[in-house]
Amino acid sequence: LGFLAIISILNSNLIGAFLWLGLALLVDGIDGTIARKIGVADKTPNLDGTILDSIVDYLNYVIIPSLMIYWFQMVPNGWEIVIPAGIFAVSLYTFANINMKTDDYYFSGFPALWNIVVLYFYILNTNHYINLIVVISLLILTFIPLKFVHPLRVKKLRNITIFCTIIWSATTLKLITTSPEINLFNDEKIVLTIWILSSLYFITICGSRSLKDIHFYVND
Repeated sequence: LGFLAIISILNSNLIGAFLWLGLALLVDGIDGTIARKIGVADKTPNLDGTILDSIVDYLNYVIIPSLMIYWFQMVPNGWEIVIPAGIFAVSLYTFANINMKTDDYYFSGFPALWNIVVLYFYILNTNHYINLIVVISLLILTFIPLKFVHPLRVKKLRNITIFCTIIWSATTLKLITTSPEINLFNDEKIVLTIWILSSLYFITICGSRSLKDIHFYVND
């Protein structure tokens, strides 16, 4: 799926690339659950699925979105190589960090979800300089232990989180498959509003979990 996304990029088909990455994201969301359900670790003790998962994730979450930033010129001139290089380097730390996940399955620091970042750039049609600031900020946040929710594995509010994930995914699909000639802010107000509200849910749950840690450290 990642390879098909690359082919779409080389054909300057940004929407196609998003669709393939979306399918890859779906697979990534359920493959671990399926593996644990059927006992892959017991049946194939000489194979490490975690390593394989990291290799594929680095391709789909880091390399391909970086290629999109370069190919579709999402950052100001002069930054087309610097920004992908920075994303590559910092994301290596992300994938090598053994403390990346907390005991309650939150990510500690920005978890290199660059495919989602690029998706927001496209839907919101943000300015190149805003994109640059966002990327640099997220690179820094990689090293700051703010909490980012895993939508399927975090137990607290899991049902609500999964529901919001489904709503976010459905509205995202609608928005990226809408004709580029249509102004989303004028012609897709309802879908865009629902998409933004579902996004705000994730921001809220991540923020509340991060504040809980800050409160703990202050009291300690």
